[in-house]
Amino acid sequence: MQVTRFAADWAAALGRPVAADERIVLAVSGGADSMAMLALAAAAFPGQIAAATFDHGLRAGSAAEAAMVADWCGAHAVPHRILHPATPLPRANLQATARRARYAALLDWAAGAGAGASMLATAHQADDQAETFLMRAGRGSGLNGLAGVRPRRVETLADGRQVTLLRPLLGWRRAELRAVVRAADLPFVDDPSNADPRYDRVRVRMLLRDQDVLDPAQLARSANWLAEAEADWRLVAERLWTERSTWQEADRLHVSVAGLPRGMRRDLARRAILACRESCAIATPVFDAATNIESLLDALERGKIASQAGLIVKPITDIWIFMPAPPRKTG
Repeated sequence: MQVTRFAADWAAALGRPVAADERIVLAVSGGADSMAMLALAAAAFPGQIAAATFDHGLRAGSAAEAAMVADWCGAHAVPHRILHPATPLPRANLQATARRARYAALLDWAAGAGAGASMLATAHQADDQAETFLMRAGRGSGLNGLAGVRPRRVETLADGRQVTLLRPLLGWRRAELRAVVRAADLPFVDDPSNADPRYDRVRVRMLLRDQDVLDPAQLARSANWLAEAEADWRLVAERLWTERSTWQEADRLHVSVAGLPRGMRRDLARRAILACRESCAIATPVFDAATNIESLLDALERGKIASQAGLIVKPITDIWIFMPAPPRKTG
């Protein structure tokens, strides 16, 4: 019954059933959630899966945990690889740095000769989604942030290879997955950092655990609805971008914002910044899809020239012109 449910949830996340010749890589940390996913996937897609464990090397027991996963995979004819950071991880902003290193290594191995897979699955579940929703709401996130973890996203690597990143367990609760591992007598570990209140996510987890007003499953459902609305918005935004953005020169991007509400102007401005930075090879300062641009929008809507992310933006009536900022004078 659980395997049938899992296969259906996987197909829903992917948008279609898994083909018999498709290769799948699972990101398995050794925690209860990922071990449950490993066992369910091995039963649902026999002979099609491989697993990888990323050992950050940040805790004394991490190597043994990776070996535990490798042993289970070896006993069940599942190919497995232990991955490591390419360089030692800096201690500053450790969780975010470790997450980026983990995904980079997993995606590279999934797409490469190590597995030749078209999909990489992680074990994010409904409680994770609820925690993400509350954390982002607490930071004043907009639609994109509140939509939380997406069930499917295509990742393009630097060399052009593509891997579909899947989260098939977003409809499963943490307690359900722990029941799966216990019923199957699967080995698993509890990462001590998951109980460390120094981390924001752990404090939100404790908040949800110690109250009965907010239902994590319902919070996750809200995030899913917002993800659907955000996907619809993307379709509209793509059309607007095609119709309203033009390169006048190699480093001059013109965007028409005539008649658009602020939300759509925000989206076009963010896309323009990303496009102009890519075209002009601007890497600093850091800018991504979550960077706040409200001050930029305020200035442009007042008809003022503004700057952000290494760019100058000049409004001429309802045309916003994005261009590289001139080099700073020194000396």
